[in-house]
Amino acid sequence: MGTAEKEKKNVAKGFQPLGERLFVTYTEELERTSGGIYVPDSAKEKPQRGVVQAIGKKVENVKVGDHVLFDKYSGSKLRIEDEECLILKEEDILGIFTS
Repeated sequence: MGTAEKEKKNVAKGFQPLGERLFVTYTEELERTSGGIYVPDSAKEKPQRGVVQAIGKKVENVKVGDHVLFDKYSGSKLRIEDEECLILKEEDILGIFTS
């Protein structure tokens, strides 16, 4: 587990989602064009992939640490310690990455 992932886990410390909600942080996706040029953060869309940091008591199919895919416009966005995060309902999760 890298240093960036350890730091992200601290963002959720002390936060417990309610019901069937999940607390998700975006995964870092370094994008570049086919010509090898990196696209700056200001020019790219928000990723639709993240890591589950905390779950509510009614969540059944997702666990903390899962890498998930979610709909682009789902959830409530918030900023904690200079990092953008999401609060999602379990039904907004499209799938879990297995590898």
